[in-house]
Amino acid sequence: MNYARQLTIEGLAVVVLFILLFIMAVRVPLDTDVWWHLRSGEYLLDEGSILREDIFSHTFNGKEWINHSWGSQVILALAYRLTGGDNDISGSGTIGLALYTAILGTAGMGFVYRMCAGNAYSRAFVMVFGAATAAVFWSARPQMVSFLLSTIALYLLYLFKREKRDYLWLMPVLMVVWVNLHAGYIIAFIFLLGFMAGEVVGAILNPADSIGWRGLRKVFIVTVVSVLALSINPFGPRMILYPFETAGLQTLNLFITEWQSPDFKNPQTWAFIALLFAIIAFAGQTIYRADWSDLSLILGTALLALWAGRNIAMFAVVATPVLSRLVDAFLTERGWQIRPMKTVRGVRLLLNWIFLFVILLGGLAKIAADLLPENVEEIQSEFLPLDALDYLKNNPPKGNLFNNYNWGGLIIYTLPDVPVFVDGRTDLYGDDFLKKYFRSSLGASDWREPFEEFDIQSAFLEKESALTTLLREDENWQVVYEDEQSVILEREIGADDASE
Repeated sequence: MNYARQLTIEGLAVVVLFILLFIMAVRVPLDTDVWWHLRSGEYLLDEGSILREDIFSHTFNGKEWINHSWGSQVILALAYRLTGGDNDISGSGTIGLALYTAILGTAGMGFVYRMCAGNAYSRAFVMVFGAATAAVFWSARPQMVSFLLSTIALYLLYLFKREKRDYLWLMPVLMVVWVNLHAGYIIAFIFLLGFMAGEVVGAILNPADSIGWRGLRKVFIVTVVSVLALSINPFGPRMILYPFETAGLQTLNLFITEWQSPDFKNPQTWAFIALLFAIIAFAGQTIYRADWSDLSLILGTALLALWAGRNIAMFAVVATPVLSRLVDAFLTERGWQIRPMKTVRGVRLLLNWIFLFVILLGGLAKIAADLLPENVEEIQSEFLPLDALDYLKNNPPKGNLFNNYNWGGLIIYTLPDVPVFVDGRTDLYGDDFLKKYFRSSLGASDWREPFEEFDIQSAFLEKESALTTLLREDENWQVVYEDEQSVILEREIGADDASE
């Protein structure tokens, strides 16, 4: 068969959709946690062993660290090195990090597309909602691996129920892979439990659309085996409860943005609202009714997304196929369906290929322009303290450093000889320490406590922070560097705190 003739308008729409999704997913790495993950991955590549204790901070140096993302960190480090990474956060290595994000994000949306109903046009319409919603937290972090694997986990359930194809035996295998890449494997169990809860209700109220009790038994057994499979990792069975220990940290919900409820004044959250409202709107305009497992998963993930913004992508994975079925039913009931062409010939075929070539060329040009080192540095300089880091490279801080939480990862990567006070490894530091840090950084009455406890002699802070103001007013501290974003201060040698 001549595959060139299969590039119909419908086929072209699908290809263009995924090209645009890939372009959208290519982004300059701005998340500062990227860099401590990257340094950890490089440690494994260089030393041949998983990093199991803290070597990056002076506050918890030598303490045991459950490095659950070790597998993803290696992938990140390889992507960075294969594109010429050389310890410059704005250099060519960012190409590998950007492509890592784009490949995993696009691949995940590919599995979502396979779960969608309707023709290429209605699917593309729905996928725009889903991708815009899911992409809010896409960045070059191990969570991108969890995004892809979550779509595969849901796809296995989709095949089991809707396609009557039983590949559930792959779920425990998926868990073994996932637990060695990132602790986001808890998403699979959210899907499994939500699916089973809905199917139990369906088996009672609407048996015809349910997998039945025999099917439920199989899903339950697979779930139990999958839990046991989580023990196959360097840290053993303790990884089974690890996500609950992390989620239980109070400081995550109080101070870390992605763990807080979405701020609907932020335009980045509007796609989530649009997707949620679209489901409600189309559900009210069609006689089609989502089955109980769909409802259970939609409601469950929506609540989780409202509880913590980082769960929005999980909601998008579940909601996009459901919306596609509602849209397809809405169009079918009104006879608004387009019959796809099986083949095209002549001028029309030529125009399709020309259009595809133009889209590909334009996409490659945009990606190349966005990832030029000078453009990367320009974008990063708006959000990251690049000039201050350059200053610290030439003027290492004196004594122990107190640093901004969000900049810990940057220091770990760009200044490997400078131990940090804190960084994004919240599981390592724990609630008590993090509360001390945030109280100090917010200028609470006991802000001096960690400075005294850890003998802090230097500080690298945001220019407008409350702590910066307090240190400026303290005669024992002097500013040695300042720009529009950051301030570096040092304690005068031999100086005593004003409170003493």
